[in-house]
Amino acid sequence: MTKKFYQLNRLQRIAYLVKNKMLTLRDAAFFTNHTGLTQERAGQLVENQLTTFALPEGIARNVLVNGKLHQVPMATEEPSVIAAASNGARLAAFGGGFTVTQPQRLLIGQIVLTEVLDIAAITAQITDQEAQLLQVADQAHPSLKKRGGGARWLRVRQLSTQELSIDLAVDVQQAMGANMLNSMLEAVADCLQAKLALTPLMSILSNYIPESTVTATVAIPVAALATATISGATVAAKIVTASHIAQIDPYRAVTHNKGIMNGIDAVVLAFGNDFRAIEAGVHAYAARDGQYRGLSHWQVNGAELQGELTLPLPVGFVGGATKLLPAVLPNQRLAAVDSAEELMQVICALGLAQNLAALKALVTTGIQQGHMLLQAKSLAVTAGAQPNEVTAVVAALQQATTMDLATAKRLLAQLRQLQ
Repeated sequence: MTKKFYQLNRLQRIAYLVKNKMLTLRDAAFFTNHTGLTQERAGQLVENQLTTFALPEGIARNVLVNGKLHQVPMATEEPSVIAAASNGARLAAFGGGFTVTQPQRLLIGQIVLTEVLDIAAITAQITDQEAQLLQVADQAHPSLKKRGGGARWLRVRQLSTQELSIDLAVDVQQAMGANMLNSMLEAVADCLQAKLALTPLMSILSNYIPESTVTATVAIPVAALATATISGATVAAKIVTASHIAQIDPYRAVTHNKGIMNGIDAVVLAFGNDFRAIEAGVHAYAARDGQYRGLSHWQVNGAELQGELTLPLPVGFVGGATKLLPAVLPNQRLAAVDSAEELMQVICALGLAQNLAALKALVTTGIQQGHMLLQAKSLAVTAGAQPNEVTAVVAALQQATTMDLATAKRLLAQLRQLQ
């Protein structure tokens, strides 16, 4: 009987990906032999470096986005995340996979003014100077404009009776763009000080970027959701209700969104991007109307369960850590992702897949069934089981009346006596 992908060992998985032309021989060699970030490179990345800290990396299988299949690398220490993402992608494939749209991709930075005595007058002065200020911003990074990017617009927002934010929107092309944007902001701030005698409090990018959103949708036949004991229509209706609860109850919404971010953070990490910035922006977006809400929306339409997820995802494809972390380029090639825009689309689809799998588990078998299996594996390893012993110890633990470390040790000892 042919083993499923998750049943293969690590080297067999790599060989499978090569055989099916999802992984090049060069990248296969990297994944086979690579020992991680070198101490020397790590010392160049952070201050007071002592060592490196590794995370497991796996792939979510066959994530179908806009008609293209992706094997998506995910770096995470949390069990079940990759399995759930793969399961969600499998369910989505019954409906043709994910459709993802992206209207624009801009970064936003702020120049903050305080102690502004005449808000209207200063706003008018800055607005009148918009064209010149955009030119100043572009001159701070002329190579960006040559590549088709650059400053796009500027606006003035009143924060209080004496405080303003001058927001600058920049197309940073394929880069993460933080350093570019900060340099452009400082150039504009210097110009404001010289020409208008305005002294900014600070100039800094914002990680809240609703101007850089991406939307994933999926439509799954309800029949594909059926379990051995529950009809697909019932499962779909329960998913819709669970989604509704996340819209009206912040306690549920936080956990709902955390599940989405389980997958998104893992992909963002694997591609060398700043997951902290993405987390902060996403959670702010979830509260944009004044109440924190679930990020995804599910509804039944006829014989389909339809899902939608919109997120701000200003990730980069070049520069920064994407060039310094050795696994990023092989991961980009493995995922068949060719641009920042495509990476945004794949990440959003993966988040919706993660959410679908989590909601289905919650409203059918419950979350604990999968967690208890993972707990059994953890106990087996902690008890000292070798890789070839883990499966047998886990199976015995699942049959035991008590699942704890003492039981795991006892079962491991019994297993070894029989060998």
